[in-house]
Amino acid sequence: MDLQQLEEQARQAALKDIQNMLQRPGQLEKVEQYRHRIARKKASVEALLKTGMQGQLDGVRVGLKQLETCMQDVREVRRRMDEVERLLRGVPEVYDALEVVREENTKHSQYATAMENLKHIFNVDASVQKTMALIEDDKLLNAHQCLADLENSRDDLLYELHKQPKQHASDKITLKRHFEKVDTVSQELEKKLRLILSRTLNTLRKKPTIIVTALRIIEREEKNDQFALQQQKVTGFLPPGRPKAWRRMIMDVLQQSVVTRIEGSKLEERADNKMWLVRDLEILRQIILEDLRVVKSLCVPCFPPHYDIFGEYVKFYHEGLSSYLDNIVRSGLEGNEYVSMMAWVTHTYPGVELMSHPDLNVDVHRQIGTLLRPEHLKALEDEYLQNMQRNFQEWMTKAAETEKQEWFTETVPDQDEEYYHTSAPVIIFQMIDQHLQVTNTIHQELTFKALVMSIQQVEIFGQTYLKNVIELKEHHFRNRDQIKYFTHYIITIVNNSQQMVELAQQMKQLYWPKSRTEHYEDFERLLATFQRIRAHAASYLLEEAFLDMECHFNDLFTAKWLASNIAVDTICVTLDDYFQDYNHLRPNNFEMVINEAQKLLAKRYIRALLSKRLSKPRAECDAITRKIKTEAKRFKLFFEKIAPKISLSDSPLDLISTLSALLSSDIELLVLDLHTLLGSYPSLNEDHLVRLFYIRNDVKAAEVREKVQDAMKSKKAMVSIAKQDCIFKEIVFSDKLW
Repeated sequence: MDLQQLEEQARQAALKDIQNMLQRPGQLEKVEQYRHRIARKKASVEALLKTGMQGQLDGVRVGLKQLETCMQDVREVRRRMDEVERLLRGVPEVYDALEVVREENTKHSQYATAMENLKHIFNVDASVQKTMALIEDDKLLNAHQCLADLENSRDDLLYELHKQPKQHASDKITLKRHFEKVDTVSQELEKKLRLILSRTLNTLRKKPTIIVTALRIIEREEKNDQFALQQQKVTGFLPPGRPKAWRRMIMDVLQQSVVTRIEGSKLEERADNKMWLVRDLEILRQIILEDLRVVKSLCVPCFPPHYDIFGEYVKFYHEGLSSYLDNIVRSGLEGNEYVSMMAWVTHTYPGVELMSHPDLNVDVHRQIGTLLRPEHLKALEDEYLQNMQRNFQEWMTKAAETEKQEWFTETVPDQDEEYYHTSAPVIIFQMIDQHLQVTNTIHQELTFKALVMSIQQVEIFGQTYLKNVIELKEHHFRNRDQIKYFTHYIITIVNNSQQMVELAQQMKQLYWPKSRTEHYEDFERLLATFQRIRAHAASYLLEEAFLDMECHFNDLFTAKWLASNIAVDTICVTLDDYFQDYNHLRPNNFEMVINEAQKLLAKRYIRALLSKRLSKPRAECDAITRKIKTEAKRFKLFFEKIAPKISLSDSPLDLISTLSALLSSDIELLVLDLHTLLGSYPSLNEDHLVRLFYIRNDVKAAEVREKVQDAMKSKKAMVSIAKQDCIFKEIVFSDKLW
């Protein structure tokens, strides 16, 4: 930047400061103070600048001195490198000159090694025989010491050969052949250790020192393995047979002994005993519990801590047992074997009876997982449910067929407190309850699946049962002499259907989880099916009874009916006869049949009333009205007699008297009467009313239609209030009166 420009800027700034300081006349007296202040500030700034410059100069001076020192060091290094290079030029000559010395040193080393191992070199056979004898006498520590001496001699000699720059394969082969019996001794000792450790649990109970001796030998070999591997990293030499990995070997032996122990526990097959699986699993539980107790109390003190021998044994038994049970499952299970297997796997094995026993205290789920893999356990559950479903299908199909055959026999159904029934409903739900109790011992989800499947199968049974009931009815009404006890068995069917509904509801109360809503439609469908069977069967009872009374209903409202009471008397007697059999219905069913009988009787009587069989003058209609009311009252008294405990209030039979009262009404006031009647029974239509007044021949049809239509017009659209209104919906005539 230009110095003149900087000087100009400084001058301008100074002028501005002076202007600011001398704005008032009184400030001129302080000019001298301002001058001293600015002089001090200037001196301070100059001192700071001098200090900064001095610091920079000192740094530059130090840097220059360090550079000078570095240059001197570089020159010294270069000089010494030149000297080293000069000296190295003579090394090849020295190396060649020392070749003889080097060869002599190698020979000396080999001779020294040979001298040290001379005893073993010349006495290999004797040492091998001695070691083999010690192994046979179970003096394993001494045997292992002799074996270690032989192996060390061999390995030292091989190492000396390995160090030679010019190696000859024939030398190594010769040396290995000379010591080949050492490998045989090592294999024999390994075989002996395998035998001892395969009987670990039994040996520990009697003489644990044998196991301790074997473990000491194995630990020594483990250290030798580690030393050999470290030496290989440095020298590239690895002695033959290393690493022996005897620790891994003993773990394999222990695991195999556990597998043999598990597989050897099986005493029976399915052909020998149906309870073979339960016995087998119980024997396994006792064996595993006892063995793990021995491991925890005797093995743990003998084995080194880093072996974690108890944890390893738990894993061995878990894996061996898992494989063993998996093979049993793959070979196929039958009947309750599924339940035994699942209950043992999910409850017994991880529970206090085995792994969670106070003496063991093993948390299976946290430490080693489930005995069977989840997908295998799921497949086992599915197979069990499929097997249960097949059994249900076969049994219920057979039960439905047996029931059907009984209907055509000439024997009266069984009675329970005078109510007809068969044992099928109780047996079906007892069978289901037994299965659900069993599945409840496994887990609730399986119980729910079994419950849903059972409900579905019972609903299928209900569909078959309904089909058979319809076939029974059709077969009977084609020839009513073929089935002797038709009425009795229809009563049985009604009672059975009601019992099926009650037992299903009880089962739901016992086993259906309150929080579950899925598959609830299956349960509703089951109830609806048996309610439908009950309703169908009840209607067949009344259909048969009313078929016997058909001719007497045809006599109603004829000249013959006016002259006598035979038709109504016969109807009451016939109904009374049938209701003697209906007393074998359970109370709820009897009440349902009573209500249906009243409804059907009222419908048939009203239909006869509207069938235009009579046409009389006004004077005679009063007598007809009285007769109708008398007969309606007689019907009600009949039902009160046969069912004194059932309320007959709002009986459909009351409709008979209500309609008959219109026959005596004044034609001028008919519209008011009809308006009241139509308000209570909206389903009463024009055709019904015109047919009713057909009985009065003093009233013209056109006049009746006019009154009816007026009443119909003033009628408000409304939902039926009277529960008997549905009767009018069911009374339909194919012909029209006008």
